[in-house]
Amino acid sequence: MPAGARPRTAADVPSPAATEREARWACGLLPQLGGVALQGFVDTFGSVSAAWAAAPDALRQVGGIGPVTVEAMRRFPWRRMVREDQARVTKAGVTVIVWGDAEYPARLQAIASAPPVLYVRGALEREDEAAVAIVGSRRATAYGEQMAGELARELGRRGLTIVSGLARGIDAAAHRGALEVGARTVAVLGNGLDRTYPPEHRGLAEDVAGSGALLSEFPLGTAPLRLHFPRRNRIISGLSLGVVVVEAGVESGALITANHALEQGRDVFAVPGRVHARYSEGCNRLIKAGAKLVEGWEDVLAELVPNLKGARRRRPAGPPAPGLADDEQRIYDLLADGPLHIDAIIVQSELGGGKAASLLVGLEMKGIIRQLRGKVFERTDGG
Repeated sequence: MPAGARPRTAADVPSPAATEREARWACGLLPQLGGVALQGFVDTFGSVSAAWAAAPDALRQVGGIGPVTVEAMRRFPWRRMVREDQARVTKAGVTVIVWGDAEYPARLQAIASAPPVLYVRGALEREDEAAVAIVGSRRATAYGEQMAGELARELGRRGLTIVSGLARGIDAAAHRGALEVGARTVAVLGNGLDRTYPPEHRGLAEDVAGSGALLSEFPLGTAPLRLHFPRRNRIISGLSLGVVVVEAGVESGALITANHALEQGRDVFAVPGRVHARYSEGCNRLIKAGAKLVEGWEDVLAELVPNLKGARRRRPAGPPAPGLADDEQRIYDLLADGPLHIDAIIVQSELGGGKAASLLVGLEMKGIIRQLRGKVFERTDGG
């Protein structure tokens, strides 16, 4: 042992869990790898750290891993690269969530191409599992921006997190709509979090980080290259219960997001537009192909309500409303979390269909609840 050196202790040796987390992190730093490769490593070797130590012949047994990728892995000093990335994000005040961490969004982690690493400025919360994406053209019309903002405001008021991509046009209108009502919003970027694109959205980006999160799979320093944006769209849909396309041409990136949503089993919605307008062609085609037509926020909420149970933050029921009987108060308290479909009210109240329906009518007449489209009910005070 060199003079002055201290003996190596257990504290100096990374734990297996720490080593595995770093091995997964490294999959996000080598361009040839990604979420599909990471999951292939886990399925084949039982861990990603075992894959980094595997022989070339064994690596080639993993689907999608060819000689070029094997050679790139062999030459990649993954432990050092992870340590350097850790130092960069710590200095920048950015949080890193690695695939498999408890904080990793469950819905996103379930998709086949879930990113190995998420860089976060702001914070992701449990309530963000109740999210809807609003996307569309960068060259939006005034009508499109108005619709995107209105949808974001009204859905945000009802406890949904608004997800979009911070781009010009529809994306920006959606983020701003959520911010106007104090709702949570998440922006998924196609570059590192130390850059803002487009640059004029620097203030908007700061507001989003303060009321939700900026999110990227790309390490700090990554430029906003064109090829990154179609790739990030799978994250926008992966985080969400459904995707609303407001305006889109036939080659719009919003349609790429809609296709990802369909592959991931998400609901797809589209706002109709003028028949001969190029900016409406993509939305109108989506509707013809089976996307749900959206005339207002109620159309989106009615479809998503069955998937919201347990996803939103539990609110206290509050003091009894004056003049309510016990069974009326039971239904009123159920709506404290946000809108519910009549079927959910019947089941959760245990009052039976006829009695629950009668009580709902009475509560509506008292003006303390209202019925939305699709037999969905909410409190008029917002819960």
